[in-house]
Amino acid sequence: MAMPETTPKLALSGFSVLDFTQGVAGPHATQLMAQYGAEVTKIEPIEGDWCRTLGRQHGAFTAHYIAFNRGKASVALNLKDPEILDMVRERARTADVIAESFRPGVIERFGLDYETVARDNPDVVYLSLSGFGQSGPYRDQPVTDAVIQAFSGWMSINRSREGIPQRVGMVAMDVMTGLYGFQSVMAALMRRERFGGGQWIDCSMMQSALAFQAAKIIEYQLQGGQLGNLYAPVGAFETADGIINITTMRDDHFRTLCTVLGRPALAEDPRFATRHDRIAHEPALEALLRQAFRAKPAREWADRLTAAGVMNAVVLDYGEMLVDPQVAAAQAFAALEQPGLGTVPVAGIPGAAPIVTPSPEVGAETRASLAAWGVPEAAIRQMAARGAVRLGDADAPVTTRGTGT
Repeated sequence: MAMPETTPKLALSGFSVLDFTQGVAGPHATQLMAQYGAEVTKIEPIEGDWCRTLGRQHGAFTAHYIAFNRGKASVALNLKDPEILDMVRERARTADVIAESFRPGVIERFGLDYETVARDNPDVVYLSLSGFGQSGPYRDQPVTDAVIQAFSGWMSINRSREGIPQRVGMVAMDVMTGLYGFQSVMAALMRRERFGGGQWIDCSMMQSALAFQAAKIIEYQLQGGQLGNLYAPVGAFETADGIINITTMRDDHFRTLCTVLGRPALAEDPRFATRHDRIAHEPALEALLRQAFRAKPAREWADRLTAAGVMNAVVLDYGEMLVDPQVAAAQAFAALEQPGLGTVPVAGIPGAAPIVTPSPEVGAETRASLAAWGVPEAAIRQMAARGAVRLGDADAPVTTRGTGT
């Protein structure tokens, strides 16, 4: 009887990805490809991906670089060097997927744009990531996550109590763009495998942000710009020692909440009789609830509300969340040993085994990759000497293929 395989077959095993992206959106998309088994070669500039300086640096890394570049091979090259560019163009002829995040028009200068590559590699799936897209009056404008949060309407639905639009404190637009980019590539690869032929994908942060907010944009149109909660009360309330978030979707939820809080009369108040009444009088209702919630600690309220069937969660910071028993039971994190930094927690992707391979140092696989491309060791040293390539500090000498020494 045949023994079962111990290594699972990953969806993208055997697929090669040439990754020219920097920042977060593109690297997130290509890391997800690595997550599903693709061989991702990250072509970094000599100085490295600028994400390596995004936020506080920890040695050669930042949290964002570690989060979105695991499982890749870093090859640091100067694409303005003619010899290097010829080698990269040769690699593009056989890549299954190419991803780039240059400003629109820049990749054409290197002869690595979709139209040029597709002449020799018609089956390539080519992902172009940008801020505002490849066309239109804003296509050349530099973009950050905060720019798209403001432009897309995202900040308009996230306001302070004073009514001032607020930026979400993470690069949410970048992360969701990476997800949409990965999704598009997976669909294009499935189409290629079934019917043949490659595809060019224009994936912008603007379009991704709009797609993510589709329901709120329709709501805005249908309601003449009047946006609000879908039901009430919902949201965060201060307690005696912390903050709790509650959700009361139905009338019976609200009545139970009032009972637990010791304010049963609120459920009989005609201002709060139905969901629509509660939405209409939400400020008055919230003021009464805030007073009630301050009477006890957050965890005590959570226990009482959970026992009564009212949806809630104590607002946790990351440290509290990481040690929560539910997170441990779900095995939601894997321990990543990042050289020079020790163990860092890596959240798993639903439905996929976590990548516990560290994020690479700049050029960590330059020598090995060039050798695999048939470049002799002597030539690699010459390229490094003239600044055409960067060899990682931990890159050991290798036995090369090809002729010459």
